[in-house]
Amino acid sequence: MTEEEARAWVADKAGADTMASIERFLAMVTDENDRQNLIAPSTIATIWNRHALDSAQLLALAPAGAVSWLDIGSGGGFPGVIVALMSDAHVTMVEPRRRRAEFLAHAVEVLGLDAVVHHSKIEAVEERFDVISARAVAAVDKLGAIAGHCAHAATRWLLPRGQLDETTLSTLVRKRRVFHVEQSVSDPASSILVVEGVL
Repeated sequence: MTEEEARAWVADKAGADTMASIERFLAMVTDENDRQNLIAPSTIATIWNRHALDSAQLLALAPAGAVSWLDIGSGGGFPGVIVALMSDAHVTMVEPRRRRAEFLAHAVEVLGLDAVVHHSKIEAVEERFDVISARAVAAVDKLGAIAGHCAHAATRWLLPRGQLDETTLSTLVRKRRVFHVEQSVSDPASSILVVEGVL
């Protein structure tokens, strides 16, 4: 998907005011990337597809009426800030690296988001959430070990992955987890693993 197509895809899901805020945020990320590595420098030229659209597509997979969203390892704010901009959910972003957490807190303040940033590891977070996202943070079994306490019986995990390996899927089957796999809109070679309940 081209950058123009990706931007149009996001614009179709967001109003004019939200699009202005998304554009402002992407400009903040691009500027800050000169000082710290929020996103891979090679992806700046494709920031709409690789980061904005890649984040925004998760919203369609969230359960209706979800009011709390946890984003683990938010990094440069993807998907956490995009979710906060495009949904009514209260977003909690967890980022252990201090400078990245400071950037996220600044973005939350500047953009007036219904979101909070925890400069900590996920193990320190005590709340439970309706949606949990983790974009390329850890293997699925490790995520369950470090963040399972943040889920309740109806939590939906949205986990963008590259190619899904058979070990991950067989582990979910063995543990009798309810899950399905969605194809990524931003990258046809990638998948989004959707898991229900406590991972």
